[in-house]
Amino acid sequence: MSNASNPTASKPTKATTIDQVISILEKIILDSENNQDPLGYFTALYLKVTKKVKEGIEDNFFDDGPRMEKLDVVFANRYLDDYLAYQENETVTASWQRAFELPTKYWPIVLQHLLIGMNAHINLDLGIAAAQVMKGKDIEDLKTDFNKINDILSSLVVAVEQDLAEIWPTLKIILKLIGKIDDFLVDFSMEIARDGAWKFAKSIANKPPEVLKALIEARDQKVAKKAKIITDPGIVVNTIFGIIRLSERGSVAEKIKKLKV
Repeated sequence: MSNASNPTASKPTKATTIDQVISILEKIILDSENNQDPLGYFTALYLKVTKKVKEGIEDNFFDDGPRMEKLDVVFANRYLDDYLAYQENETVTASWQRAFELPTKYWPIVLQHLLIGMNAHINLDLGIAAAQVMKGKDIEDLKTDFNKINDILSSLVVAVEQDLAEIWPTLKIILKLIGKIDDFLVDFSMEIARDGAWKFAKSIANKPPEVLKALIEARDQKVAKKAKIITDPGIVVNTIFGIIRLSERGSVAEKIKKLKV
């Protein structure tokens, strides 16, 4: 169930450090577990990514650690701002509206919840955050560290697949038998999403406010439309997902716990 209908749910605040991002995400996850809210699936995955980014900063994995922390915080706040606005029944971006509406339906599987969150956050928010962090500077200076984010995301793929296999005992068998799933997932691979986000970041870098606003609104509508591929991927994939949904193990809270470990 969505926290939008639960006025007692705790509210996140805007973060200024990566530690605050982690703390706020943990609070959202706790609320999601208590409320049996599937929005916690994406947040649990996002928490993993954020912790990995923090480790990378501490280990000097990035060329510019302080700049990467700033990017991480600006990036996270775009999600947190829309999350809070949704709790208050306020207007959010069309891309996040699609993601926040999904938990009201029974049939979407965990993977769909993860992908629709990634769709909004990577395809819309990441490029905006990159352009914002590099405002007044040459955005190409960020490219190396921007690409390193993909290394971190890719490192989590195997772990996430293992988590999902625990939630869906039949997942591995279905993936081997049905190639349609690969067709469904290809547009949402982390590498393709990252490349699209970088292209978008360059297209809006250092644009005047009125132009920037129009470009972001156009991008938001495009990303929101892409969400339909996730929510309604066609008869064959929907049938497969129906089988998976019926075989998912555990409550919403139990699934969130598996994803966040």
